[in-house]
Amino acid sequence: MSAGAIPLIRLRGVTKTYGQGDLAFQALKGVDLDIAQGDFVAIMGPSGSGKSTAMNTLGCLDRPTTGEYLFKGVPVQGLDRDERARLRRRYFGFVFQGFHLLPRTSAQENVELPLLYRGETTAQRHAAAQKALEAVGLNGWEHHTPAELSGGQQQRVAIARAIVSNPVVLLADEPTGNLDSQRSAEIMQLLWQLNQVQGITVLMVTHEPEMAAYARRIVHFRDGLLDSDQPNTPFPLRGGQGGGHAPALQGSVAQEVQ
Repeated sequence: MSAGAIPLIRLRGVTKTYGQGDLAFQALKGVDLDIAQGDFVAIMGPSGSGKSTAMNTLGCLDRPTTGEYLFKGVPVQGLDRDERARLRRRYFGFVFQGFHLLPRTSAQENVELPLLYRGETTAQRHAAAQKALEAVGLNGWEHHTPAELSGGQQQRVAIARAIVSNPVVLLADEPTGNLDSQRSAEIMQLLWQLNQVQGITVLMVTHEPEMAAYARRIVHFRDGLLDSDQPNTPFPLRGGQGGGHAPALQGSVAQEVQ
């Protein structure tokens, strides 16, 4: 990010506390983080480190207890529930470890769901869903239900559903957690291409160093604090191929995730 440029996302002194009194638990303890548009950030850390809370905060699914969250320079923490919902619909796409597809609904109909909430016409929904499915390599699978698709294909449908509304930010929470190594590598190649070709900012929570190796930056949480924030040379730029494992992360980042 160039000097003086306004980051797409900026967190300053963000805390998050659940519960009250003796039962209070502080999940985030004052996090500062800048994310530029077009970045690809892997968010790592042990269980209970605060990474999932940070992801929910970044995706406007949860509000900070204290601190400042700016999205495109606009304070998010002051928005009400409906305003945050509109922000999510316009700017964010979400991919989860569980695919969360409607089981008796075709791939195309699953992908069209976000567009229903935006009031788009049937023709608009069909065209956008077809384009999104083609972007994730599922042209010809539009009318198959999730039961007729492999795990990797189901995750591709979930990604198509996340990008059908042309989000600025794609938040992926353990997107390869339910997949074998080959399918995981295919999904990571897809996320990499969405970042590189379409310019979508990707924020990904992962426990796996092999998956984090695709990111441009790796941020590590520990005990509710941002423990480290390091640049990374993404695996595809190191000559990696999509069919196998990415190499282990190098240096202190690799040590932190052990």
